[in-house]
Amino acid sequence: MRVVVAGSSGMIGTELVSALRREGHDVLRLVRRASSAPDERSWDPPAGKIEDGALDGADAVINLCGAAITLTRLSNARKQLLLDSRVEPTEVLAAAVAEREIPLLVNASAVGYYGDTGGRVVDETTPPGTGFLSQMCKEWEAATQPAADAGARVAILRTGLVLSKEGGLLGPLRLLFSFMLGGRLGDGRQYMPWIHHEDHINAVLHIVNTEKLAGPVNMTGPNPVTNAEFTRALSRALGRPAPFVAPKFALRLALGELADEGALASQHVIPKALQDNGFTFRYNTVDEALGSVAKR
Repeated sequence: MRVVVAGSSGMIGTELVSALRREGHDVLRLVRRASSAPDERSWDPPAGKIEDGALDGADAVINLCGAAITLTRLSNARKQLLLDSRVEPTEVLAAAVAEREIPLLVNASAVGYYGDTGGRVVDETTPPGTGFLSQMCKEWEAATQPAADAGARVAILRTGLVLSKEGGLLGPLRLLFSFMLGGRLGDGRQYMPWIHHEDHINAVLHIVNTEKLAGPVNMTGPNPVTNAEFTRALSRALGRPAPFVAPKFALRLALGELADEGALASQHVIPKALQDNGFTFRYNTVDEALGSVAKR
């Protein structure tokens, strides 16, 4: 297959391009600068422009674009950046997929779509929650609609917390634990939907190769855990104690609304669509996952 990937420079994108090529796919990367390699084509999402010929002969487009959500307060300017960095590229690519009748669009999203669901089990049929992150995900996913209306298969990756040696969640946590400052967030009862980076990559490949897989797909491990359970597992994997507690009031003071929508939000998400369509996870427990990535 000829696969065009946007957002290929991030942790997931870099690994995914390599994995697609190992499977024998012809991969072209969209870059937001002048193209400088044979496998690159330039594009400008805010201007709605894609280099001529970039999508010629494409069988699939994979869009992983989106500015990182960091544990800092969400100013209005930051919210707009997060929203624009997701919705604008998706609108441009969905329109291009529709215009060129490309059969498949795989588009990033996040479990933030569900909001805080407490201990209730969440699958792909669960409706959206409330708050900024949920609304952002709703608009992000809605931007794919032109491709679906044109008959393309659209798969939406509702990704949880990706566990990897190369970045993401474990970077700051590893540093805290190295200084003996590890601990749970609040009461620790909130569920954390995690996934090992290898399983994430393999799940995307599975989606590309499984024609009946469409719509939202929860990109999370099969056994979600609470924050307290995750903290204990990371303590075991790093061989460091985790005696501390970050109180809710302190998190809210430091993070504002992102405390309740992010650090303290509970999402007991299960990957029903993947499991119903024959995907096999390599890392089934958080101990297995953290054991492979926690130590450098």
